[in-house]
Amino acid sequence: MTRKKILGSHVKRLMSGVADHGRQHLTEVETDLIQTGLLLEEAIEKLSFNFMAIHKAVEAEQATIAQLLAGGEISAEQRTQLAALQGQVGGYVNAAITSLQFQDMTSQLLDRTLKRVTGLREFLSTMSAHGAEMLPESDNEEIVDLLGKVSMALAVQSLELRSVLRKAVSQQHLESGDIELF
Repeated sequence: MTRKKILGSHVKRLMSGVADHGRQHLTEVETDLIQTGLLLEEAIEKLSFNFMAIHKAVEAEQATIAQLLAGGEISAEQRTQLAALQGQVGGYVNAAITSLQFQDMTSQLLDRTLKRVTGLREFLSTMSAHGAEMLPESDNEEIVDLLGKVSMALAVQSLELRSVLRKAVSQQHLESGDIELF
């Protein structure tokens, strides 16, 4: 094989590797952002529902509460409804707190996404730094050697990045149970 073909083969392999690693990490970033959006949408929907339910439950008993505050007497049925109000509001508050667990999971997704973006920046910096070492007067052997070093450095960085990133996102706070996604 001629030196030109060897050099071309190394350049092709390096560029293909950079493109593959970059695409893979950007696909993961995109997936994490989509999952974050879905989690936020679901959490906001649940929080809104529970806060509105709390409002409606309290509002429904507002007349009875006002009557009590004014020193009036209330019926047995009103007493029962008022006693049930505490349980209803407690249930809605617990459901709202459970919805807040999504904040923890979205934080993990965003942290993972930022690590991927930082990893890609370092990946490109490595290419830039090694590219600066290549001089116009470099012969083919020096270029092939440099391309081998760049390829190896990028492969190591990619493996290190993958090993740092968790695949699953799980609820780590609040005592209402464990949740694991993706």
